[in-house]
Amino acid sequence: MDADAILDRRRLKRNLIVWRGVAVVAVIGAVFLGFWRGDRLIARDHVVRLAVEGLIVDDAERLEALNRIAKDERAKALIVRIDSPGGTTVGGEALYHGLRRVADKKPVVATIRTLGTSAGYLAALAGHRIIARESSLTGSIGVLVQTAEMSGMLEKLGVSAEVIRSAPLKGKPSPLAPLSEEGRQATQEVVDDVHQWFVGIVAERRKLAPEQAQALAQGRVYSGRQALKLGLIDELGGEIEARAWLRKAHKLSTSLPVRPVELSDEGLGLFRLITGLAEKMSLSERLTLDGLVSVWHPEGLF
Repeated sequence: MDADAILDRRRLKRNLIVWRGVAVVAVIGAVFLGFWRGDRLIARDHVVRLAVEGLIVDDAERLEALNRIAKDERAKALIVRIDSPGGTTVGGEALYHGLRRVADKKPVVATIRTLGTSAGYLAALAGHRIIARESSLTGSIGVLVQTAEMSGMLEKLGVSAEVIRSAPLKGKPSPLAPLSEEGRQATQEVVDDVHQWFVGIVAERRKLAPEQAQALAQGRVYSGRQALKLGLIDELGGEIEARAWLRKAHKLSTSLPVRPVELSDEGLGLFRLITGLAEKMSLSERLTLDGLVSVWHPEGLF
């Protein structure tokens, strides 16, 4: 065998040794990562934490995560950590029902941080227990449709809009024309219908008489202290109190590890909150849950 062939074989042997070493290190790393994260490599009983932050919209990934939690026998409870001013009615409704599916099988506790208003409060209602800080803001039980009428401005700019409709109420309300009385009445009926749906959930979940729930559903926000007195929440505190309740009511040790739900947009909480505020303050004709304007008004609050 000539010298070149010998050198090639030695190089090939060295490369095989290197790649085998890399493979062994990768396997060992994966095993240790699995141990560290408490992942599927070691099936352990645990408590799941789901963060609900920023604008609440219909989120298929989050709903799928909730379905997995409901089916996971090792997930003994769910803590829902809420910091949200609200969102779309469809997003709030979907999240509420997703959380209720989990609550049908295991304890669910909602903890409200800075904000848990409108659709954020609707999400909290899905739990067996609601905990908020003394200065948390919650409530804002109500529904609105936001739009803007810009026909006067367009006229000053010499711009006119032509719309061909299949029926008088098609496309109402519209930013291109004043809202007619018929359009206003039709829109109000939609708002009232969804509002009554929301109030009904409040009455059912908080065990309030319909008239009591209606009296609290005037769109205003409440501090955690006020909400406790009114029966909208169960306790003042945070996750420590949530774990204590799980131990007392469901015999779940506080030593159980907490496993956070990891979604693809995790870590973008501040970004989602900012964009959520922009979306709710923008010219929107979507049906949304009220609360943002009242919550984010520094001169009126501080």
